[in-house]
Amino acid sequence: MWDKIIGVIAEVNSFVNGLVWGWPMIVLILGTGILLTVLTKALQVRKFGTTWKETIVATLKGSKKKKGASEKENSVSPFEAFATAISGTVGTGNIVGVTSAIMTGGPGAVFWMWVSAFFGMITNYAENVLGMYFRKKEHNGDFSGGPAYYLSEGLSGFAKGKWKAFFKTFGKILGVAAAVFCTFAAIGMSGVQTNKISATFQSALGGDPQVIAIVVGVIVAAVLGLIVLGGIKSIGRVASFLVPFMSLLFILMSLAVIVANVTMVGTAFALIFKNMFSFQAAVGGVTGFAFSQIIQKGLARGVFSNEAGLGSSVIAYSASETCEPVKQGLWGVFGVFFDTFVICTLTALVVLVSFGDSVGMTTVLYAPGSVDTTVAMNAFEGVFGGFGTAVYSVILPLFAFTTILAWSYYGEKSVDYLFRKTGERGRKIATSVFKVAYVLLVIVSAVIDGELAWAISDTFNGLMALPNLIGLVLMSGLVVKITKNYFDRKKGVDVKPLLSAYLEQNDEFIAELAAENEAEESSDAE
Repeated sequence: MWDKIIGVIAEVNSFVNGLVWGWPMIVLILGTGILLTVLTKALQVRKFGTTWKETIVATLKGSKKKKGASEKENSVSPFEAFATAISGTVGTGNIVGVTSAIMTGGPGAVFWMWVSAFFGMITNYAENVLGMYFRKKEHNGDFSGGPAYYLSEGLSGFAKGKWKAFFKTFGKILGVAAAVFCTFAAIGMSGVQTNKISATFQSALGGDPQVIAIVVGVIVAAVLGLIVLGGIKSIGRVASFLVPFMSLLFILMSLAVIVANVTMVGTAFALIFKNMFSFQAAVGGVTGFAFSQIIQKGLARGVFSNEAGLGSSVIAYSASETCEPVKQGLWGVFGVFFDTFVICTLTALVVLVSFGDSVGMTTVLYAPGSVDTTVAMNAFEGVFGGFGTAVYSVILPLFAFTTILAWSYYGEKSVDYLFRKTGERGRKIATSVFKVAYVLLVIVSAVIDGELAWAISDTFNGLMALPNLIGLVLMSGLVVKITKNYFDRKKGVDVKPLLSAYLEQNDEFIAELAAENEAEESSDAE
């Protein structure tokens, strides 16, 4: 009975996935990034130095408050918001996802992940700017924001005259669609992460796979439940502690593997660029990959990894205490850069230098029965032996768990949006039901087939991206306007700050910004 149900789910998902990740979606993802790149004059390149200074450098040089937790009861610091958002992106997609992309689309898929990330940096910037601009302050002081908010609120101002009513309705429809798809994407994303945690321990420990899967599922669900009850403040604290630790550990281990196979680095890059459009395995049972499969796997895994275009990270960034949409948007640029150009590239090189040769790829990657989780683990084990397996068995679950945490918040806020008109009690009941269901489904996710988990998550990611990308294209002019306003003010031009779409909230933010600037000037004087 269970096998039949899974079979039906797999067939339906396969059909929908083929529609969602067809050429129209690929064109929309790349087209949105290209449009925003042109309109902002390649801000992701032109202002990368500013991005670096306004994010990591500012955090390291700033006060204790900026480095760590926010002192405000209902918000998080910019770094905590970033840590929560990056914990939602830096997960199994960076390790197992990249490995899976190479196994199912060839080395050339890595190139398309880079393409996705280059344009994804400005896409993520734009959605975060809009998210901060259209976020709303709740009665309890919390901020709520995300694609659902800027789609439902922002498109109403896109046109005037007879078209205004149309775009107002269209925006509300897109907002609801974004919230619904985000809810299911959260469940799908947590499913992949839990599934890969389970697979990692199965590979490392051996034994009965079902027993290990159930035990892992129960443990993850229990720890998750305790943290999720604490809300965004709790998630932010955990993420801001774990993300730097696990990222540094992974980077050091990956660099060690690459150095140990340094003679293969040139070949690894050659494999990526030679196979951008087609791939023929030198050995094994693979006859070749068509261009459509290579670009699909590269873009799908790229979006899965850095989430640019989904609008998911906006939900975390909207809880930030900063008043400046552009400043938080720059964290989005850095987040995609770090996620894909650093973490994903290291993973790709680890796999390619470990299993590639001067001719092509070895049977390890393409032999029947090869599993992405095991392949990735073997790359570390090949250099470090049992120690590599042990460290990998720690790194991957930490990556995966922080992603599960972040997506629990994304799903919760999406459900909250869908039940906004039911009153405080209705919203609380709905979000509580979601939290319970989310935690329980973690246990189920641990035992399902890994490829099915990937496929379901890819489908909902694509569905979530669709309304968001449409909104970004239509509101691209507003992104440019807010960006120009910020950099004009940085140059000393006397213009009123564009901090919020709502007059009263904008005035409140302007007052807060003036107080912050005054405090910084006093601190510098001392």
